[in-house]
Amino acid sequence: MPSPSDPLLQQTIDRFWETIPPVWRAVRSHVRSVARKNFEITVEQFHILRHIQRGKGCLRDLADAQGISRPAISQAVDILVHKGMITRTQSASDRRYVQLELTGNGASLLDAIFGQTRQWMAEQLASLSPEELQVVTRAMGVLRTTFAASID
Repeated sequence: MPSPSDPLLQQTIDRFWETIPPVWRAVRSHVRSVARKNFEITVEQFHILRHIQRGKGCLRDLADAQGISRPAISQAVDILVHKGMITRTQSASDRRYVQLELTGNGASLLDAIFGQTRQWMAEQLASLSPEELQVVTRAMGVLRTTFAASID
């Protein structure tokens, strides 16, 4: 195992910082652009839909995930309910608890955004050889395993 001062380890860390953040910014920028231009939803609305899709189904969870107040998240949710993207159901046993779920339209919208982004990513990666794609795939697997305790 290399020591923290190992030159190869330091070079790997430098390459990581030169690569991963800019690539992620490009992908995020594309997702945001598609959401805004093609589907007329804001970045905040996109994130709310994505969080609900991932199982954050109440206002408290959404507010925590977004780092904003419950009244602010409630207003954003109201807009998405009005647009027909999510449903809001109040618990019969606890009126303070509101369950949020994607509608078919909300799920379809996310599928379309991610579908367009996957197509864009395929276009970006199409110039790589099969061997290069395998190297990238293996490297991402190694990174995911290495950082597994810190992910999600």
